[in-house]
Amino acid sequence: LPDPATPAGRDGLAALLANPAKAVVALDFDGTLAEITADPEQSRAHPAAVPAIAALAPHVASVAVITGRPAATAVEYGGFAGVTGLEHLVVLGHYGAERWDAATGEVTAAPEHPGVTAVRAELPGFLDEAGARPGTWVEDKGRAVAVHTRRADDPQAAFDALHTPLAALATRHGLVLEPGRMVLELRPPGMDKGVALAGHVRDTGATAVLYAGDDLGDLPAFAAVETLRAEGVPGLLVCSGSAEVTEVADRADLTVPGPAAVTALLAALADATR
Repeated sequence: LPDPATPAGRDGLAALLANPAKAVVALDFDGTLAEITADPEQSRAHPAAVPAIAALAPHVASVAVITGRPAATAVEYGGFAGVTGLEHLVVLGHYGAERWDAATGEVTAAPEHPGVTAVRAELPGFLDEAGARPGTWVEDKGRAVAVHTRRADDPQAAFDALHTPLAALATRHGLVLEPGRMVLELRPPGMDKGVALAGHVRDTGATAVLYAGDDLGDLPAFAAVETLRAEGVPGLLVCSGSAEVTEVADRADLTVPGPAAVTALLAALADATR
């Protein structure tokens, strides 16, 4: 196992190893378990991810995948359904608005926010008026809508040009704008990865937590772990490293180079908790 760079991270790892049955291991999907792709529909979990999670999950209170994707999509792209050893796995989709439990194979969900419906209808014309660059495209995520610029000729310039107008559009419909790695997501307020993670830790009664993420949308989960630490629940913050986003690495206790290294970390944790 790698050695975390901070005392708080070392305490978090020690607490997880001392009592894994009371620990939650929570993971982002895109960029953490799966490589970032130009087409999000082509994203798939790293081949070693499911075996590593299946080896670890029986020894901890819960493994949770927390993602902005629909829960069913993350389950499909992750290959999580019907895998022996994943009975303690949950997928919290749409930042916790949806939940899939491996034990039942069922998805439960909250009602859709009306602002998402309105933005979905308005966004194509809005982007034309905003002068969106060729290659910019819209992903309908069901309970959120995302505008991707990675395929544009200058992805960062396209991202920067749309940030302010999309923030205004989100506000007008009672939504929030969540920036990410060449993506701007419009989604309902009051739910983020931090809220989802804190609720899951509370529901499981965990006494230690690990969270791994790679993007700006993971920072609320980092903040939740920091709050839990202040309340006496040790935690380890792991960054799946990327040159595109440095803020996550700056906050992490441990940085590893991408999904392959994240899955290797999970496999090492599985070995250490047996």
